[in-house]
Amino acid sequence: MEYESSVEIESAIVPGVRLRVARMSFGRRVELMRRVRELARRVECFEAGDLGQRMDAGLLRAEIERLYVAWGLIEVSGLQVDGAEGTAETLIERGPEELFREVLAAVRREAGLTEDERKN
Repeated sequence: MEYESSVEIESAIVPGVRLRVARMSFGRRVELMRRVRELARRVECFEAGDLGQRMDAGLLRAEIERLYVAWGLIEVSGLQVDGAEGTAETLIERGPEELFREVLAAVRREAGLTEDERKN
């Protein structure tokens, strides 16, 4: 059996950009769960609070999204950020947000996250 632990995706948002996204495995699922667990708990607590706590919950959800992309995006090609070859890190930090959102959706799809997991 030949198995590829990642999949290459052509961006629908930015022509010419190709993304390599990790496929889910048992070990990667455990790793992702460990990374997200505490942040997701805190989101739940803050969502029921006052306006400041709900804003904190939004910030934590954004941190979780960032974590998903950093965890699942292996490689970016065809993207230049500030004149340099784009990487997963530069996409997260300084790249176009719509491409970040496309990558986030691809990571979630490949990870096979449930609807509740996707909310976090």
